[in-house]
Amino acid sequence: MTRAHTTSGAVDAQTTGTDASAPRRPARRRTRAAWLRRLWGMSTGRFGLIVVAVVLVTAAIAVVWTPFDPQQVEISNRWAPPGSPHLLGTDASGRDILSLLIAGARTTVLVAVGSGIVATIIGVALAALGALTVRWVRESVAVLVDILIAFPVLIIAMMISAVWGGSLGVVIWSVGIGFGVNIARVTRPELRRVLHSDFVLAGRASGLTPAQNLVRHLLPNVAPVFIVQLSWSMAVAVLAEAGLSYLGFGAPVTQPSWGLLLAELQQFITVHPLSVVWPGLAITLTVLGLNLLGDGLREATDPTLSRSPFATRRARLHIPEVVS
Repeated sequence: MTRAHTTSGAVDAQTTGTDASAPRRPARRRTRAAWLRRLWGMSTGRFGLIVVAVVLVTAAIAVVWTPFDPQQVEISNRWAPPGSPHLLGTDASGRDILSLLIAGARTTVLVAVGSGIVATIIGVALAALGALTVRWVRESVAVLVDILIAFPVLIIAMMISAVWGGSLGVVIWSVGIGFGVNIARVTRPELRRVLHSDFVLAGRASGLTPAQNLVRHLLPNVAPVFIVQLSWSMAVAVLAEAGLSYLGFGAPVTQPSWGLLLAELQQFITVHPLSVVWPGLAITLTVLGLNLLGDGLREATDPTLSRSPFATRRARLHIPEVVS
């Protein structure tokens, strides 16, 4: 009787667990749809989404089509005014500025996404080592992060370029390393704070390994802070790529880049000032869109923030507590 009763209880528990896990996926979909609606309902989030979507679509179109060949030189057509067929005019070599901007969007997306991936890997790895390991490892990681964060991203990129030469790979790795350290510095205290929560302790008691606890419980709960830092790093990656290309350490001359185009056109700013506006405007709007998208995502995904007009400001001024 006892054995039968135990078996029946186990079956009931298993059935209950199966029934409880069934609605998890629809619940997650409803949660994602809810914060997407909140993101779209905010003017900053909507602007960021539109700008990022336009840049991504432009980069995708540039893979297969541009109005003119971005590298086609027509000296007889140099400095053509905006109009038909060159909507934004041409540069000193007769190249179509609109085609150069469209092709440059592909370079911008490549650098932003590539550096974001590198920063995510480095940031999560350093933050996990600094939060989930023994004390001497945590302190060593904290000291390492403090040392690395003292070097500006542009200085790191220039040092790497001096050895390996200027290229997009140098820009992606230098920006990824620089902002991966920033992400680790901000995410580590948040991980230490969440580490002492009841659900994390319950997961540890149920037999979850530190890696499983990190993926299932810790990272989702620090995602709002992480998302803001990642979007900001991608925004600065766009600026870094433009700045390094402007200085000659970024994209090669044969690859269209907004920073490279800005460096070429600024020599003629007193004669043709309108031509400099287009690459500068593209860089400004892209960086602004990424920053506002990050702020909107933070407010939409963090349940602790109110939906007041000052919520975004409080999110940007949030300083995580330091846990040793």
